[in-house]
Amino acid sequence: MHQIGLFLFAFIALFWVFHGVRVAWGALQLPRLRDYLPANDADYPKISLIFAARDEEEKLPAALATLKEIDYPALEIIAVNDRSGDCTGQILKDATVRNARLKIVTVEALPTGWLGKPHALQQAYEASSGDWLLFTDADVQFRPDAIRRAIAMAQARELDHLTLMGDLEMHGFWEKTVLTFFALGFYLATNPRGVSNPRSTAYLGIGAFQLLRRSAYERAGTHRRLAMEVVDDMKLGKIVKQAGCRSGAGLAEDYVSVRWHAGLGNIVRGVTKNFFATTGFRVLMAALQATGLFVTSILPFLALPFARGWTLGFVLVSVAVAVVFQGATAVVMRASPLYGLTHPLGAAIFIYMLLRSTVVTLKQGGVIWRDTFYPLDELRRGIV
Repeated sequence: MHQIGLFLFAFIALFWVFHGVRVAWGALQLPRLRDYLPANDADYPKISLIFAARDEEEKLPAALATLKEIDYPALEIIAVNDRSGDCTGQILKDATVRNARLKIVTVEALPTGWLGKPHALQQAYEASSGDWLLFTDADVQFRPDAIRRAIAMAQARELDHLTLMGDLEMHGFWEKTVLTFFALGFYLATNPRGVSNPRSTAYLGIGAFQLLRRSAYERAGTHRRLAMEVVDDMKLGKIVKQAGCRSGAGLAEDYVSVRWHAGLGNIVRGVTKNFFATTGFRVLMAALQATGLFVTSILPFLALPFARGWTLGFVLVSVAVAVVFQGATAVVMRASPLYGLTHPLGAAIFIYMLLRSTVVTLKQGGVIWRDTFYPLDELRRGIV
């Protein structure tokens, strides 16, 4: 039993050291929007900024206010009012008076074979005229020069597709605990630095900011390829990369920001449709992920008071790297590095959210997304 524990914690320590170095090195290599000067007027291609809004009356006004201030001369904004039952439609209509660049597409009914968001974004694309498309969300806020800098980055790096990681606005202990762990897990599960390597299978798509050439989007198959894909943001990055287009990822920091979900309860409910979907709706994969999270992020902390000798050394390495890793992630996200100490708590909540998403989806026989039910069999067939 002692030997089994020794080898187990040696493996966990190796996992954290290897991936800690990999992620830290990769993060340092990512381009930052602040390092690119805003493009000159002569270098502007026309951009269509596109987002779908359904029942977004709470967050939409603040986002629209920042869109109005965007400093980019060749910009059109296509907003889709997707079957909203609140004041979203009126808010968009009022905004067109203040922002001549804003156009509204209204979706009254959802056709068979589509999820709401991919369908809305497809409709917006068909109504757009830009040489580049910028897909975002209805609650995302932009600094005025964000798009100038982004197009400068895309052109300098000769990209067809650029996705940016922005700021998550966080309030209170529980939000920061969960979201800093979520960000850490995101970096572990993806390879942002490898996205720009055409020989790598790594891909990335962030819903808040995906800028791509119209020709690349069409070559990838548009959102018709993602018609029944729950994780449509990530999978847009995948199909663009698979189409042979040059993709890249970068850091927007506070040039692009979003208040994702307010409070722990809303975070838990908000990821219900997503977490099981990230496993491809596979129960075994969900179980393996939950087990892996427990072993790497909770077990070393539980073992700390009981381990001795070499086993204790490996446990200490695992705990130290995990805490430092999450603490560094917290600093990047403008939170205290002391949130590194919440690592096992964040892992426990994450496991709960994954298992809850799995159980709820299986019990419902599908996903309920913005008051629309999508059967599990259809979702599985639509996975890209």
